[in-house]
Amino acid sequence: MFKRTLLLAGLLVLSLSAAVSASAETIRIKDIGKMAGWRDNALSGYGLVTGLAGTGDSSRNKATRQSIANMLSRFDITIGADDVQSRNVAAVMVTATLSPFARAGDAIDVTITSIGDARSLVGGALMLAPLKGADGKIYALSQGALSVGGYKYDMNGNVVQKNHPTVASIPGGATVEVGLVNDMRSGRDSVTFVLSEPDFTTASRVASAINARLGSSVAVALDASGVEIQIPAARRNRLTDYLTDIENVMVEPDRRARVVINERTGTVVSGGDVRISKVVVSHGELKVSIVTDNTVSQPLLVRQVGSGVQSLPVANSRVSVDERGETGFVAPNDTTVADLVRSLTRLKTNTRDIISILRAVKAAGALHAELIVQ
Repeated sequence: MFKRTLLLAGLLVLSLSAAVSASAETIRIKDIGKMAGWRDNALSGYGLVTGLAGTGDSSRNKATRQSIANMLSRFDITIGADDVQSRNVAAVMVTATLSPFARAGDAIDVTITSIGDARSLVGGALMLAPLKGADGKIYALSQGALSVGGYKYDMNGNVVQKNHPTVASIPGGATVEVGLVNDMRSGRDSVTFVLSEPDFTTASRVASAINARLGSSVAVALDASGVEIQIPAARRNRLTDYLTDIENVMVEPDRRARVVINERTGTVVSGGDVRISKVVVSHGELKVSIVTDNTVSQPLLVRQVGSGVQSLPVANSRVSVDERGETGFVAPNDTTVADLVRSLTRLKTNTRDIISILRAVKAAGALHAELIVQ
């Protein structure tokens, strides 16, 4: 019973009650989308991490040795790549994300990953590395001491490792050189609000909520993801205040019925509006065990052993059948996934069987939701 309780504890069902679903659950518009054109930009670069205690790239990595030689040449030190034998240096890739409103001089976080055979980046420092965008232009410069959330130590075949010591980060380790400030006032008379999850009902509700808040018909739903918002001429000079009013408009988004199943962890997550039609669930298990005991039959009351008298091996088999009582459940109308799982849990059904039952209910057409199996 204790093991079964631990197994069932791995089942997580998040369901909103009928009373909560019936009430209006409103959230801010800014929490369900963003303005069109506001997007992050990926930056990447190549660099060298120095100061490693013999855990850097080996001499087999020609790219690392060539990079060290090229770096030293900028300081008027001429050395061949074949003469570099240091294991205190590692070749790495540097990545960062540039926000749409980043300005020159802002600091952004960077992530460093080893691309050679370095064992660990603990204790290293990143040399000056330029970060480029998809257009090949340099937008930031990165440099600084690495923060590694792991370690790896090995000696005489014994290895002790925690997390991934070949991945590190530098909080605020890059300085923006070229900003990407979007000018919202550059001759535009409208903006487009884009939903994170496209839905026609939610888009229509967003447009209606904005019109009710501003007292005029300035918003119209273009499609399932975009809502066009007109900018009055009187408020174009103070567009920030206008967008602030729009972002704080409260709206009740419509949610698509979904059930997410993670078979690796035995987790089931569903919304409160996921309904199940009338269905009968029957689940049973038959376990057959066959045990064979091998013994030797010895002759009795025989004084002299001849050619016709010998021991014989005997196999005794036992067959046992363990048939559990079938688990039956009849779901009435207006039953939710939470109700079904709760009932199956009370009937001592384990998590794997519950997942199989939910998939079978979906196949039977009784589960009115999108079933996502991870």
